[in-house]
Amino acid sequence: MEMIGAASGKGGDAEVGDYLQLLKPRVMSLSIFTAFAGMAAAPHPPHPVVAFASLLCVAVGAGASGALNMWWDADIDRLMDRTRRRPIPAGRVQPEEARALGLVLAVLSVAMLAVFANPLAAGLLAFTIFFYVVIYSMWLKRATPQNIVIGGAAGALPPMVGWAVSTGSVSVESLLMFLLIFLWTPPHFWALALWRRPDYAAAGVPMMPVTAGEPHTRRLIRLYALLLAAASVALALSDVGGPLSLAAALLLNARFLADARRVARRSTADSEADRYGAEKRLFGFSLVYLFAIFALLPIEAALRAFWAWPTIGALI
Repeated sequence: MEMIGAASGKGGDAEVGDYLQLLKPRVMSLSIFTAFAGMAAAPHPPHPVVAFASLLCVAVGAGASGALNMWWDADIDRLMDRTRRRPIPAGRVQPEEARALGLVLAVLSVAMLAVFANPLAAGLLAFTIFFYVVIYSMWLKRATPQNIVIGGAAGALPPMVGWAVSTGSVSVESLLMFLLIFLWTPPHFWALALWRRPDYAAAGVPMMPVTAGEPHTRRLIRLYALLLAAASVALALSDVGGPLSLAAALLLNARFLADARRVARRSTADSEADRYGAEKRLFGFSLVYLFAIFALLPIEAALRAFWAWPTIGALI
């Protein structure tokens, strides 16, 4: 890690925005959103004060993961075009500062969630941070092209944390939410990796397009899109789903599968001709897909609470 410090310079020019960037606010917002969905979809959502405090803890925990990830990955971040302007490789923040910030926030978030919610929720948040930082960032990311597949478990855990805040337990429904994000992660990131392949190759990160080639990656995107479709329908058919979730799953999967099929059938020459337009569309739509699926879970829960809204099982 000495070369990271050397590459980062003396630092000292950091602004508040640089420290916020260390927390990966986009990833943080996704964690907050899916944790809220898991919390609100539970049979007995927590008191609003407990819910707010718990979501704040999830946000802080996600930020801790981001800071520790940026600390560890600073050496490869400076080799990649999309990451070399981050605070550490750009020399605005010292690696030791990011590490200290991440560790303090990690301990604080887990301890406070144990106080505000319950030990299970805190334990799941601690495992989420550990998995993202140690298992994914420090091990899988540089060791195997399955990095995103296995490492995706970290990003899939927040709805389970939210559910545990509400119920103090793990259930089939929370596991289905986990499974949906777990299966969503590979096609989402591989679509990005297809057009960012030179970046990953330059940094020595064994992303699937680098190690297995684009044709194989494209086939895997289509396979995971099919598995994702099955998972989203299963979630819609569960006790947290309903008619809206099922209709959305069918419509969104039709578009997602069509986009994945288009990506799978293209050659590298096709993609280079339009600057990976289809891959970028799949990447962008995957964000819409996940947002819509999880946004409907609290809506269906509210309808059940105030209007006797049925689950699909009750309609069959």
